[in-house]
Amino acid sequence: MEVSLEAVVKGDSLVPSICAASIIAKVTRDKEMQELHLQYPGYGFASNMGYPTPAHLAAIEALGATPIHRRTFAPVARILKASEWP
Repeated sequence: MEVSLEAVVKGDSLVPSICAASIIAKVTRDKEMQELHLQYPGYGFASNMGYPTPAHLAAIEALGATPIHRRTFAPVARILKASEWP
């Protein structure tokens, strides 16, 4: 089976189905971040939505990484490496 694909630059402003998918994805992600905020208080997930804000990075340094933090993300990897024993 062959499937043809087309990249659409600025597709979310041009193609209604891409726009709808984008909105659904954002709303779903925001809801998940609200739930993670309750599960992992202190990291500010409700306000930073998981983006590496200075306050969020400071929380990782102070509280450590949670199981949901991506270990391959450079700031998290750096913080984890710094906390390892020599």
